[in-house]
Amino acid sequence: QVQLVDSGGGLVQAGGSLRLSCAASGRTFSTYAVSWFRQAPGKEREFVARIRWSSNIPYYTNSVKGRFTISRDSAKNTVYLQMNSLEPEDTSVYYCAARTDTALVRTRPSEYDYWGQGTQVTVSS
Repeated sequence: QVQLVDSGGGLVQAGGSLRLSCAASGRTFSTYAVSWFRQAPGKEREFVARIRWSSNIPYYTNSVKGRFTISRDSAKNTVYLQMNSLEPEDTSVYYCAARTDTALVRTRPSEYDYWGQGTQVTVSS
């Protein structure tokens, strides 16, 4: 069973940067796909980015392309989300999630089995 701990959120001004981390315990990510979702108050949980561990192939939702980068560190068994050029609209609780490895990009929360507790990202204007 995979346990996920996400961290790295905080308060930043528009145009600033944050790096979120998602560390796994219980087992490695080697056979998993890992994604980041976000959820603002009163909004549906929204897909942000995904990485397939085995192939290191990233995928992003259009609103964050060119600003966010998802990456992995095998030695630390950790997935990162580097967020640059942050905008107030990025303010949300960010969650990492994992599921068994798949080549198909899956963007629905119901398609993921394991979740971090969430980390708050607040972007001021």
